[in-house]
Amino acid sequence: MLTLDFLPFPVLETERLLLRRLDSSDVNEIFELRSNPETMKYIPRPLVKNHEDALKHFKTIDDAINNNLGINWAVTLKGNPKLLGIMGFYRIQPENFRAEIGYMILPEFNGKGIVSEAIPRILEYGFTTMKLHSVEAVIDPDNIASERVLKKCNFEKEAHFKENEYFDGKFWDSVVYSILNKK
Repeated sequence: MLTLDFLPFPVLETERLLLRRLDSSDVNEIFELRSNPETMKYIPRPLVKNHEDALKHFKTIDDAINNNLGINWAVTLKGNPKLLGIMGFYRIQPENFRAEIGYMILPEFNGKGIVSEAIPRILEYGFTTMKLHSVEAVIDPDNIASERVLKKCNFEKEAHFKENEYFDGKFWDSVVYSILNKK
């Protein structure tokens, strides 16, 4: 079974990006991400309605890190601390050496290669430091952009579940992509 320890918090870098710990000063950008119907279109979770909700979301992420239950990074451009998105590991299954990767990015940064640049660095951390064997991504089948990013990052389609999640008065399909640690 995995033993997880996210403290001290690991700051990750890529060519253009700095992945740092979220802090309460990111609440405006968290609100912008989680209250935007376009950003949340494929994520069956309620929109945050105010900055208090955004602060609660931050606290959930922070508590998960402190309790070694999950880890998320604030995605920023090097030299600019403004949060562009949030990426990390959710639903970690220590007994299966598996975790789910999730990501969201402000719409004005879509199509700029940010997510596909960050994912390999986060996977490297997951496979090398966390000792994961596999990582999955669960997406809406209509989220073509996310599917493209996952394929670019060498994820393979594992399953398509029909109407397996109920949210906001309707049933949603889920598609699972995954990647194995080949080292």
